Amino acid sequence: MATNKQPIMKRCKTLGIDPAVMGYHKKSNRHAARVFKKRSDYANHLNEKQKVRFIYGVLEKQFRHYYDLAAKKQGVTGENLLQILESRLDNVVYRLGFAATRREARQMVTHARVTLNGKKVDVPSILVKPGDVVALTEKSKSSTRTKEVLEQNAVYTVPAWLDLDRNTMSAKVVKLSSREDIDFEVDEQLIVELYSK
Repeated sequence: MATNKQPIMKRCKTLGIDPAVMGYHKKSNRHAARVFKKRSDYANHLNEKQKVRFIYGVLEKQFRHYYDLAAKKQGVTGENLLQILESRLDNVVYRLGFAATRREARQMVTHARVTLNGKKVDVPSILVKPGDVVALTEKSKSSTRTKEVLEQNAVYTVPAWLDLDRNTMSAKVVKLSSREDIDFEVDEQLIVELYSK
């Protein structure tokens, strides 16, 4: 399986992403978003796509597949695309506060530290749907690292489309995410325009 091993901070600076979006909370602002004086329309479109791909940790082939799925669904293609990306199991684990970063969430899933509807799973790209229940395994709950992350995320606000039970460390997917649930700046229409050319 292909793995994205790009340096987080360097890539954030290049793409103009706040490291906090990636789950990295640095006090220094030396990695603040780079200000580009002038870029072509194509460069702006490409940068937006690369930014979203990097945030969710998705490679080009899979991202294109998600775009094709989004284009076939009813509604606004760009919003559909973001909804599909938010529905990835690794992203859900991150959004529940079970992991400090999406990369860590992906690792938890691949190591079968997460269950989906009561069954252990190891595929981060599974798309959850309303009614699904995501939970930590008993082994994961007792892990020192998980306890540290859960303590750090004790005040973290879980998105409204997920219903978290902190006592059992399980959550139900109440509905699919909406555009308002996206926690970073993105102009998804630029991605649609890029793929439409």
